[in-house]
Amino acid sequence: MTAVLLALLAALGYGVSDFVGGIASRRVAALRVVIVSYPLSVVILLVVAPVVGGHVDTASMLWGVVSGVASGLAVWWFYAALASGPMAVVSPLTAVLVAGVPVLVGLVTGERTSPPAYVGMVCALVAVVLVSKESPDEVTEEITGGRELRFDRRVALLTVGSGVAFAVTFIAMHETHPAAGLWPLLVSRVGATAVVWVAALVTGNFRAPHGEPLRLACYVSVLDVIANVSLLYAFHGALLSLISVIGSLYPAATVLLAMVLLGERVGPLQKIGMALALGSVALIATA
Repeated sequence: MTAVLLALLAALGYGVSDFVGGIASRRVAALRVVIVSYPLSVVILLVVAPVVGGHVDTASMLWGVVSGVASGLAVWWFYAALASGPMAVVSPLTAVLVAGVPVLVGLVTGERTSPPAYVGMVCALVAVVLVSKESPDEVTEEITGGRELRFDRRVALLTVGSGVAFAVTFIAMHETHPAAGLWPLLVSRVGATAVVWVAALVTGNFRAPHGEPLRLACYVSVLDVIANVSLLYAFHGALLSLISVIGSLYPAATVLLAMVLLGERVGPLQKIGMALALGSVALIATA
């Protein structure tokens, strides 16, 4: 039960972080926000990790590197896909890969649970897809904005690549040893920072934001640490498959915040998705 609560906290942290980052990204390019938030996360973990302690082992640190590089690539490719492709396709497909790939890996490697948990996992996968669908406001913006967004081969590769990379991040975090403390996560954030800095340099976005976007980037870094620490401990306390699907429910928090704080309309499919998300968590928790 503790692991489920930690996974929910992680989903909430990721969801709020995406909401705050989304607000900042309406003013500056998303990569300009990330090149600040990621290194700030490293600084926070440099302070927290020694307090938590832990025994550093080579395997966990290597898994941390894998997690960080995958995370950085996932963010880079996801933003690139959104810049050229329709969000109505890119976002749900990425989300289902983030949730589904770790589940498949867990089942293939021998993870087994009770029937209610399997039902909950299926409901969670469906919920992730539904909640990630575009709201009516976003659809109208794309139409009236005159943008021609096509899901071509390049966008498809970027979308699948980002979803699989996010999934690898989860899998690598699960493989770290509990005794290693937060050191693998620190290495992960260092690796992710290196990747997004390279991405920003390549795309011409290596410029720190100023004013409100900079302040929001600082909030994102704190939320990023909270979410990742919670998910790390959740993985150490339960199955990869179960924690991954709960952690992947973060779009529900983002959509809910957008609805409450920004007055954005939420489509019927998104409402069904949020209800399914609650039901899936209940099923997994009771199982």
